[in-house]
Amino acid sequence: MTSEEQINIVIDDKRVQTRSGAVALEAAIEAGIYVPYLCYHPGMKPFAACRLCLVQEEVEVEVEQDGETVRQRQLRPATASCTLPVREGMVLRTATDNVRELQHGVMEMLISEHPHGCLTCHRVDLCGPTDICQRHVSVNDRCVTCPKNERCELKESVRFLGMDLNSPLSYKTRGLDLEVADPFYDLDYNLCIVCGRCVRVCDEVRGDSAITFVERAGRSLVGTSRGTSLLQSGCEFCGACIDVCPVGALVEREHKWDKAVRVERTVCSQCPVGCQLNLEVNKREKVIRAVPEIQAPANHGQACFRGKFGMEYVNHRDRLKRPLIRRDGELQETTWDEALGYIAERLREYKGEQFAAVASARSTNEAAYLLQKFTRTVMETNSVDMDSNGRPGLTRALSDTLGYAASTNSIWELEKAGCVLVVDANVTEEQNVVAVPVKKAVRAGTAKLIVIDAREVELTHYAHIWLRPRPDTTLHLLGGMLRYILDEALAEPGFIEERCEGLDELRTSLEVFDLDAVSRITGVEAERVREAATMFATTGPASILYALDNVPQEQQPMNVYAMTNLALVTGNVGRPSTGLYALHRGTNQQGALDVGCVPDLLPGYQQMDESPGQHAIQAVWGQRAPRTPGLGIRDALTAAQEGTIKSMLLLGDSIDYSSGELGDGYAALQKLEFLVVHDAFLGAAAQLADVVLPAATFAEEDGTYTNLERRVQLLKRVITARNSEAKPAWWLLSSLAHLMNAPGFEYSSPAEVFDEIAQVTPIYAGISHGRLVREAVVTLRPDPGNPQPTQMLYSDRVSQGIQWPCPDADGPATPMLYESGFPDDKANLMPLEAPAATQLTTDENPLLFVPGRVLAQWDREVEVIRTDGMNHIQREELLELHPQDAAALDLSQGDAVEVSGKGWHVSAAAYITEAAHPGVVSMTTLFGELAARLETSEDPDPMSKISGLRVCPVRVKKIAL
Repeated sequence: MTSEEQINIVIDDKRVQTRSGAVALEAAIEAGIYVPYLCYHPGMKPFAACRLCLVQEEVEVEVEQDGETVRQRQLRPATASCTLPVREGMVLRTATDNVRELQHGVMEMLISEHPHGCLTCHRVDLCGPTDICQRHVSVNDRCVTCPKNERCELKESVRFLGMDLNSPLSYKTRGLDLEVADPFYDLDYNLCIVCGRCVRVCDEVRGDSAITFVERAGRSLVGTSRGTSLLQSGCEFCGACIDVCPVGALVEREHKWDKAVRVERTVCSQCPVGCQLNLEVNKREKVIRAVPEIQAPANHGQACFRGKFGMEYVNHRDRLKRPLIRRDGELQETTWDEALGYIAERLREYKGEQFAAVASARSTNEAAYLLQKFTRTVMETNSVDMDSNGRPGLTRALSDTLGYAASTNSIWELEKAGCVLVVDANVTEEQNVVAVPVKKAVRAGTAKLIVIDAREVELTHYAHIWLRPRPDTTLHLLGGMLRYILDEALAEPGFIEERCEGLDELRTSLEVFDLDAVSRITGVEAERVREAATMFATTGPASILYALDNVPQEQQPMNVYAMTNLALVTGNVGRPSTGLYALHRGTNQQGALDVGCVPDLLPGYQQMDESPGQHAIQAVWGQRAPRTPGLGIRDALTAAQEGTIKSMLLLGDSIDYSSGELGDGYAALQKLEFLVVHDAFLGAAAQLADVVLPAATFAEEDGTYTNLERRVQLLKRVITARNSEAKPAWWLLSSLAHLMNAPGFEYSSPAEVFDEIAQVTPIYAGISHGRLVREAVVTLRPDPGNPQPTQMLYSDRVSQGIQWPCPDADGPATPMLYESGFPDDKANLMPLEAPAATQLTTDENPLLFVPGRVLAQWDREVEVIRTDGMNHIQREELLELHPQDAAALDLSQGDAVEVSGKGWHVSAAAYITEAAHPGVVSMTTLFGELAARLETSEDPDPMSKISGLRVCPVRVKKIAL
């Protein structure tokens, strides 16, 4: 904050320095001065609904006194501090008699419409949620029906103001039914104080507007914006409304009545965003709630449906508790000593090219590092990978062009981007919080959004331009945009000349990407391609987000080259709110790559040749890694199917073994002679194993994750599982190496493992567990003894993580890559090659099916039905297809059809449209139905079993009704 941005004011005789443009309540909070409030919440616009945050400004006025004009200090009428702008020299009083009298009056009215009392009873700390108490009409007594009683901001505010037991006002009972049929939430609007926080966070922060103010029986309340269910209204079930609710109107259904005895902060295990979560733990060592950390740099107080409601797997009764060994065809319980001894004995038989190891998408940096070290030094092979690494080209290709195999900028820089290009990515579901700054910028009118995707996903509804190419033609579209930018002089010649090389070769390679050919191949009109190219090149700063969903693995590097070229020729690298974001699916996929858990690179991206990096690693390990690159996850499974790989060690299971991303993974695992699985559950992979070892979850171990913006963050052990022998992977690998007489695995903690990572990984050299703890930032907040929102109450010292490269223990992190140049002096503009046509269909399945999923489709009728007490969406799904395909199938508009793929089928109504591509059929379903399925799923960890939206070959036939 510069001196020009600072102003000085006085609050309750305390001199306060604050920023110009702040409101008085913000200045008080930053100064640690408590002002009661219920509707204000950090990150949202001032609303002034509750009128509780009253203050009086003290001003100097001229008055007549004894015939003379004198200057006198007086108090202005009380005003809401959440809407009062500060100015230089302002003097404020927060606790005058007038202010307190008005606040009491406001609270009296709130209490009169909060029918269950629970606010001032002296027995409140002694009662439990099922205790019965006597409540008289004029007494505000203990609420036995409010699940948030022990953490109610309204109750604490009542206590702060010293409200009496007796109320002069009569209760106004709303008599509304408790809403419990939607997924994850319970809603009791009898308890709502209409503060508007939930409505505003949904609209202003999340950009969804799924809930709004409604009129019920002459009263203004909160309800769904469309229909009667959140399933109809476009809710993404992120839980933000619960996190900001000050009362018990909105609560999580799971562990609804449980009281937390402590709160611990860690990093979410569900996706690569790296959200910091405050986990509430009860007296039985169960994680009962997840509250996103409001000051966390990666998520800014936001979470998604997976992080907010997907943590119950750590408590699940089906967790594996003890090791299992297969005897006489059945898995039977054993001891760790016996299991490890048996594994060590058997693995000696498979040293070399017969063995492969696979880390879990949730493996920590420490576990991934030790797995690759164990595989290379003990098992003498480089065949090691991560189970979510089905798209290795996502970041690896970035190192060829820019220098580092990682995203360039920080997530929340996207909020200030002028243009965002999203390529083949279902961000709202798979990297949810990344979509939040994008949607905020688009809704604010400060950013343009371009989406390239054959599927209809949520961000297509926000897009200014949606280019919907035929599947497998994304590269042609990117090449066409790139050629148009260069041909029409929309590039940044100064940036190219100063910081890039290879322009002539690039221009030559783009000759095949003329817009007429691109339009013919992709099915996208040439004018739309021109429009998108112009928007990206001229509406800076511009960022690119990509996941390359459904792009064949062999085409992924060339697609990344094309996007990198787009960023470079327009000067959108090395500046704020620019760059490229590789959207991995695995939680710690970036970290696993950094520490060498891949078959062809050593830690720190060191090559396997006689490089200095190889020698440095050899000095630490005491031996060198094999020179021959190993097999990645896809090739290893193929080799297992063919009998070349005979033994594998898996850290966890993966949906990709059955989703089609990696072929038929489970069939390959069945062919192995010896399989060891370290997992929290007896899943499909574990059921095939010879030895199963119980794994600690992310909530039961220390370590680090590296998120998609290169931010290394600490996991903290939050709970200790009772009656369980589950162990973390780093301990397992160290113990196993010791039994196999391998030196160099004598670790006593994950911190020691990370210290070794820093030794052999130059980009991590300045990072340590200790530094991550030391550099946590003390957040600005009032006395925690005063009432305040839960997210602020939990925020204290918040780790900022460290974004690599950070080569020096005393040096800074690197939030933005390439600001001062590229590692090889200049970036490489890579020539593009048009891919050969790929046969994606078969004779049996001659059409290509493109699935989509969105939060809402306002032009479609939706019916909500209740099954077993839960709401579900019921509607006739539409299968879009081209008239040419409809004619071949003898279909008319609205005909009933069945779509069949490998192992699945679905019914729909034919929707014939010229907008469809010949040979391609598509169907867009609603996210609400996915949420309902997840809520009712019997899988112990359903959030990890979401397979995504995969394009696949199908057949379509007419159904006779």
